[in-house]
Amino acid sequence: MKTKSPFLNSIIDYMYSHHYAKKSIETYVFWITAYIHFHNKRHPTSMGNNEVEVFLNHLTVTKKVAARTQATALNALAFLYKHIIKNELSLDLNFIKSNRQQKLPVVLTQTEVSLLFRNINKRHYLIASLLYGSGLRLMEAVKIRVHDIDFDYKNIRIWNGKGNKNRIVTLAEELIPMLRNQIIQVDEYLQLDLKNDAYAGVWMPHRLSKKYPSANKSLQWQFLFPSHKLSTDPETGEIRRHHLDRSGVRKAVKLSSTKAEINKHVTPHTLRHSFATHLLQSGADIRTVQTQLGHSDVRTTQIYTHVLQQGANGVVSPFSRL
Repeated sequence: MKTKSPFLNSIIDYMYSHHYAKKSIETYVFWITAYIHFHNKRHPTSMGNNEVEVFLNHLTVTKKVAARTQATALNALAFLYKHIIKNELSLDLNFIKSNRQQKLPVVLTQTEVSLLFRNINKRHYLIASLLYGSGLRLMEAVKIRVHDIDFDYKNIRIWNGKGNKNRIVTLAEELIPMLRNQIIQVDEYLQLDLKNDAYAGVWMPHRLSKKYPSANKSLQWQFLFPSHKLSTDPETGEIRRHHLDRSGVRKAVKLSSTKAEINKHVTPHTLRHSFATHLLQSGADIRTVQTQLGHSDVRTTQIYTHVLQQGANGVVSPFSRL
């Protein structure tokens, strides 16, 4: 990714050279850009604690963003001043903290999930099935490598999930035949790529790429859901086959929910919400669900118990006693 701003491009180059994830780079550049535009395009070197406080207040009072969004913006600006400007922000910033309550997640019924999968296209059926069947975040799903699938123990290893945490999640046995076929397709792509002299192998984490220099051209390290075309690595300029683009999955899920006439705001994350809620409905312990989802705090997982306690699931309406 590149912008028209040399300053922003220098931040992007710095983050790539320090092996930040592409999503993190996009998020930080978004908030740094918003901060600069809010202050009438003043250069961050001419601003500091006061301007950051004003911007964070604006996000809470005017934009009414959620607490997590405000925290992300603060993290981006803290990074900017620490690593780029080399003048760290104060630890005692005085700003209005957002107290906007987290929304209850949208959850599909099992009937709605079935309808959704009947209408989703073949290309995105398997990855959507993993979002619901294993409770994955979309980014976690697209980053799965072939060797992350454990057919013997019927689980998937998730590396560097949100918060940089690793975990093991369940794998629905019904998906195993499709996963084996998917790996065959991945191998077909790989054999084609290996005939291309410009092909530099799949992207690998920096330390692993040095420790296992030939692994990037092995089947086990390929992305389980590869892109249909080769692309240029923005960090090195080399030709690689990256993973499937998330936007395609979002569009496929949205389109299938429309076709299924599901009158809810459905996104790929809705499938993760539904996974957690349906697990609890089936009697799973909340700590088990917490582990599957990769939540650091069980209070984050408890939001799904709130969903179950809404309406007739929590109390009997007095109308029913008439």
